[in-house]
Amino acid sequence: MSPTVIALALTAAVMHASWNAFLRSGADRLWSITVMGITGILAALPVMLWFPWPTAAGLGFILASSMLQVAYSIFLVFAYRLGDLGQVYPIVRGSVPLLVSLGGFLMMGQTLTSSQILGVILVAAGIMSLSTGSQRAPTTSILWALLTGLIIATYATVDSIGVRYLPDPGAYAAWVLFTYGVLLIVAYTLMRGRLRLDIRERETRKALLAGIFVLIAYGVVIIAYSMGPAGPITAIRETSVAFAMIIGRLFLGETLTPKRIVAGLIVAAGAIAIGR
Repeated sequence: MSPTVIALALTAAVMHASWNAFLRSGADRLWSITVMGITGILAALPVMLWFPWPTAAGLGFILASSMLQVAYSIFLVFAYRLGDLGQVYPIVRGSVPLLVSLGGFLMMGQTLTSSQILGVILVAAGIMSLSTGSQRAPTTSILWALLTGLIIATYATVDSIGVRYLPDPGAYAAWVLFTYGVLLIVAYTLMRGRLRLDIRERETRKALLAGIFVLIAYGVVIIAYSMGPAGPITAIRETSVAFAMIIGRLFLGETLTPKRIVAGLIVAAGAIAIGR
């Protein structure tokens, strides 16, 4: 991979960990993530108008990715209800390459390399470490985190293919962000009723700002997918696990025990090994 692709993947990692920290610190996380989606709608509109309309096949991938990301957002909110950023986030992100590799091996007969086998063992060990002990994440939170990881693995695969059906990766990202934002508002309305939004309130401004981080995190990784192989790019992005632990300690006041540090680094190392 070129240095540009690596830089894009690392940028996505930092931005992704950052907006998750915003979400974890929110008073009403479902409301927060829905407002984040509004930022995506506003940013996507001019890009959508600039490029030609997607083909029918492209629209199919856009809709599939958007619906999966709505499910991912809701599951992530449930996972953060009980677990810390430094506990939930490594499980969510680490389970993605783990599930992709195991799914390919069990359902499609794909052969795992020695590096991937080592990565699977490391990720599984790291997740197990975060799931046990006196300071472990609650079982319900762990299950939601694993389900979230499964959704991420699915929509990442959809995106890595769908981005090639549009003339520009920016156009694909814009269409997904717009469709996702609209569907998330619909989902919020069905679950909670009318979405209340007051730009004068601090929580609203914070959520809209976090939405910018979401835009950057998603946009740069889509560009990276168009320039290089999806597996290694996804693996590099999983270094966000380390960034999340640091952010959780510095800005959220979360406990960062030696065990949690080691477990998080093991998960990140395993994800990178799988991607190789």
